[in-house]
Parts: sequence; C-alpha cells; structure tokens
Amino acid sequence: MTSSPQAQISVEKIGGTSMSAFGDVLRHIMLYDNDRIYGRIYVVSAYSGVTNQLLEHKKTGERGIYALFAEGADYHQALGGLAASLKKLNAGFADLGLPLAIADAFVDERIAQAKKYLEAMHHVLASGYISRKDVLLAAREVLASIGESHSAFNAVEILKANDVKAILLDLAGFDDDYAWTIDERIQKSFLGLDLANNVIVATGYTKGVEGIMREFDRGYSEVTFSKIAVEVRPAEAVIHKEFHLSSADPNLVGLENAVIVGATNYDVADQLADVGMEAIHPKAAKPMELAGIPIRLKNTFEPEHPGTLITKDYVGQRARVEMVTGTDKVTLVEIHDPSMVGTVGFDYGLMEIFCKHEISYILKATNANSIAHLVWDSSVTTELVEELEARYQVVTVKKSAIVCAIGSNIGIPGVLARAAQAMAEAGVNVNCISQTLRQVNMQFVIERGDYKKAVIALNQALCVAPGTVVPKA
Repeated sequence: MTSSPQAQISVEKIGGTSMSAFGDVLRHIMLYDNDRIYGRIYVVSAYSGVTNQLLEHKKTGERGIYALFAEGADYHQALGGLAASLKKLNAGFADLGLPLAIADAFVDERIAQAKKYLEAMHHVLASGYISRKDVLLAAREVLASIGESHSAFNAVEILKANDVKAILLDLAGFDDDYAWTIDERIQKSFLGLDLANNVIVATGYTKGVEGIMREFDRGYSEVTFSKIAVEVRPAEAVIHKEFHLSSADPNLVGLENAVIVGATNYDVADQLADVGMEAIHPKAAKPMELAGIPIRLKNTFEPEHPGTLITKDYVGQRARVEMVTGTDKVTLVEIHDPSMVGTVGFDYGLMEIFCKHEISYILKATNANSIAHLVWDSSVTTELVEELEARYQVVTVKKSAIVCAIGSNIGIPGVLARAAQAMAEAGVNVNCISQTLRQVNMQFVIERGDYKKAVIALNQALCVAPGTVVPKA
C-alpha cells in the first residue's frame, strides 16, 4: 500500500444510471480533459436495471434470476433472457465504437460460465451435505458479478476504440480459483500495473472468500471503490452520479429549489445513509474516512462543476441546514407499559427482541411509560409483532414517514422552532422528534401521507428562503 497520497492518480466510481448513458460518461468524464485521460481508475457499476434482473428489484422487490434458482425453478430460460438484454444494451453502444461481435461473445461466455457454476451449486444443494444458506449466498455472488463484468468489459473496449490505453481489471475472478480475500485480490490485481500511463476500469464486484455480499449486499460496488482507494491512496476519490448532492431531492422540491451542498463531512454522510439516502455506503465510507481520503461527489452531466467535497473535519463556517431528506418507507413501533416507569433495564428486553429479529432502528423516543422505535417497513413481520404483544401491554404499529434537517453546523437557537413552524404552516403534525447533543440531525416522524409536503416546507424554510443561514454565535 502506498503510504502517501498520489496526486496524479484518481479513483472514481461511476454509478449504473450514468453507465447507461455511457456517451455522456465518455464526453463528460473519461475524455473531457485531454490532459487528464490517464492515471484514472474507474470502478463501474452494472448498467441500470441489470442487477435488478439478476437478483431482485432494489425498490419493489420484484424477483430476479436469483429467486428462481433459490426456489429450484427453471432459471436457464431467464439466463437466456438476460443474455438477450445484455446484447441489446451492447447494440446501443455501437455508435461509440463498441465492437459488437466481441462484446456479444463476452456475454455468451460469461453467461455460460455462470450457468456451470449454478448447475454445480444445484447438485450440491440436492446432496444436502452443505448448508443451503451458504450455497445460496454463493449463487447470489456469482449472479451479481455478471453485471459489473459486462459494463467494465464494454467500457474498456469503447475506450480502446477511441485510441485510449485501457486495462480491464475484472475482479469477479471467473477465470481463477485462488482463495483470496477481497483485500488480497485487490492488492494482487494492482501489482505491476502502470497506473499513471493507463486508464484502469475495475468491476464494482470483487470476488473474495468472505463474500462481498454477505456483509454489504447491494452496496458492494462502493465497497470495492473504497478498498481500491485505500489501496492506492489518491489525493481524493470521486463518485459520479446523475445528480448533485443537494439540499433536497429535486424530484420532490423542483430543480430550482435544490441547493447544491458544496462541502460537508463524513458524519453528515452517515446521517443521510441512515435514512436511505446514501451519498456513499457507510461501511465503504468509514475506511476512507480513517485513511484521510476526501470524497468528491460530482454530477456526471455537469463536468465543469466542482460538486460536493466530503471530508473528515469539515464544519460550516456559518450555521445552516445543509440537507432535508427522509423516507416514507418506515414504521413506528411503540411499546406502552405502566410497569416501565422506574424499572432499570426495561428497554434491554425490547432490544433483545430486536436483535433476535435482526432489526436496526433509525430513531428512538421515550417517556415514562412508552418507548417508540422507527424501523424500516421490511423489518416489521407478523412474528415480531406477535412476540411484542405477548410481552408488553400495548403495542402500536403505525406506518409512518421521517423527515430530517441535517448539517455540519446546526447547533444554534431557533432552527428547531423554525422547522416546527414551517411544518405547522404546511399542515404537517409531528408524531415524534429526536435530536442528540451533537446536533447534526433533527428528525421528525410524521404521517406517511405528509412526507412530500414536509420535505418541501423544510427545504424552503431552512435551505432556500432568505435569512435561513444564521451566523454562528
């Protein structure tokens, strides 16, 4: 590992939506600056929608090829459909120089390799000798890797067609049987590479004996990005997305009301991730934070804009709310029990139940006789509710939403009052509220149907309207 930052080397992550618009990626990123074509390592995601087809839809849960395999159904036809989809994507890049015969042959080869792996796993499952859970996790890994290998292969071929010296770093490891950890594979893959005089395109998926999806699931491409950055130590790492990191979701508040953040810190990035708005996966961000590597978030389609820089120690010179975000896919689970008051460790038993059901909560609010936890909708099962009802006097389960006012420097009088007033004027009632002493995140639990108007109201009052930036006392 290089001990000091390499100013001439950059590590850059390109998301799936951007990869699908690869002509823009070429123009706005890879070939944008003739003086900065080389010395860049791109970690690429699968094209938009491909991983959904392979595993399951990330938002709707619609089943993909993995579910067919897990259920013992015929997945071979689905793999054929996947091959057709990938070749259709290939055809869309022909005008960029992608050699279709070579690209389609790669798809056929990789699908055939995956099919052999899955058939072998099917026989192992039938034997009963090996844990079903472990085999299914392995199948999930094999399937997930196909998308990143496909997009990375195409990127290298298109770069070569544009007279750029490019090297494919396929970390999926389909052609080897080395029992390496993820870190070992990355380290060994970079040995001997001339980083300064080539473009390196690495797959967002990395094969390792521990399984990158076992711990990170769909966040694996950002974990690969993080591990590569820690390995080569660039002066900063860059994430290219189809939007700027802004004060609120432009789809909710309108592009004209989305204020570009510009600068923030890793703590704020963690707060965003906690409610599902990931600037970067928190488990990917932490190693980079510890290594002192700043992350720059840029808009793929505005290459001249510096974007937003995330650093460890940034604190805004002026107190302000930087972002308003949240989600309407959460449920409030409240326990009410008169025996709670004055009982030491009452909530310990509740946490034991949460741990048993593998639930991590977003927010906790408590008073003398009640404890409310906000959790993701997907965490609330019939089994959980029945166990809680058998133990506690009153259990309330309420579909909800959460809105958050977040910033690196919001510890000033009046912000909470202004937020509450803005929501009251918009007709939004607050059911729960939480803020810690660190004062980087004010959280409001509200009715699910009020989510959009709460975000609009808070963004307008705290981020857009004149006078909402308050000098630090």
